[in-house]
Amino acid sequence: MIVRPLPSQSNMLLVVLATVVALGPLSIDMYLPAMPGMVDWFGTSVSQVQLTISSFLVGFALFHLVCGPLADRYGRKPVMLGGLGLYLVAGVACANAQTIGELIFFRFLQGVAACVGPTLGRAITRDLFEPQQAARALAYIAIIMALAPAAAPTVGGILLVFYDWPSIFYALSIYCALAMILMLVLVPESLPEVQSLHPLQIGRNYLSLFRDREYLQIVSSSSLLYAGMITFLSVSGFVLIDMQGVSPQLFGLLFLPIVVGYMIGNALSTRLSVGRTSERVMWIGVNTALCAAALMFSASSIWFHPASIVIPMAGYAVGCGLVLPHAMAVALRAYPHMAATASALLGFIQMGLSSAAGAFVGYLLVDTALPMTLNMCALAIMSWLLIRPLRHP
Repeated sequence: MIVRPLPSQSNMLLVVLATVVALGPLSIDMYLPAMPGMVDWFGTSVSQVQLTISSFLVGFALFHLVCGPLADRYGRKPVMLGGLGLYLVAGVACANAQTIGELIFFRFLQGVAACVGPTLGRAITRDLFEPQQAARALAYIAIIMALAPAAAPTVGGILLVFYDWPSIFYALSIYCALAMILMLVLVPESLPEVQSLHPLQIGRNYLSLFRDREYLQIVSSSSLLYAGMITFLSVSGFVLIDMQGVSPQLFGLLFLPIVVGYMIGNALSTRLSVGRTSERVMWIGVNTALCAAALMFSASSIWFHPASIVIPMAGYAVGCGLVLPHAMAVALRAYPHMAATASALLGFIQMGLSSAAGAFVGYLLVDTALPMTLNMCALAIMSWLLIRPLRHP
């Protein structure tokens, strides 16, 4: 798939879509510095606080299966605005949670609402851009989107200096309100063809996706790699702050190399896509991530220092930046008539694997980073095995 430059008039649309899509990563990244302190605040355990991320990801994953068909029937904007409205309410509820159980539940609702951003952002991109331009458009969205998560842990750390953890959820709610206004004013409805909401038709659509071996290989490979990144995010606060003594403020700064790595990966994906297939670019990205995961495992075993975690993670992020935009484009390439449904199944698999991996590592994590580094290596190896047969389509 050879791509051409995107038209300049698309720039504002891409910025708005990136703003909405960023709500999901922001919902995880911004309150990472607060997680160790929340253990004492609620009088609970590390694994219970980690469940506030896992429950978010479960809600994020499950609603994909409903969000896609709804958007293919009623349009992208109504479903997007409805999800953002629910997120706003859930964010305020999170800020006022009195027990860890309440917070876990409201985070689940927040995840349900947040899934409309990436699911419908991908679908709108597929609707409005030619197939050969979709990977580049998604890469541009990812580069723009990465600016917000780059600052999120730092902003969260600064908020914790002056206020308690609920201020982070109030800040997310304000961001959501601004995203709703931008979506309402600047993004057109792009539904190309109305699909039926009859259960049999929805079932047939999903069945056709499950029968597509290439679709499943691409989606599973990229999802395993993404699950490795979520594994790191879900326990990084405990590894860097509790085990290695990093302050919440410095923790945010340590995320900058990782986000820069992700942005570099996305920028490279647009360059490498000229003259190369998406499958070939994904192959390069998976190999990059696998090497970085192996380096993290070996380096942190020898020298347990923040640098032994952060530097390899930046390389892993480069690999993810190379893989994810092209995986999305290839997965949606054959399904313009039901792009939201195809995007929804992709998101369901991606977030389902991420939630399971994050919860598993959070349960095993005690006083060493070994469960995290081993899990990331295993996920990268499985991703490599799945994408290898497709590297020369």
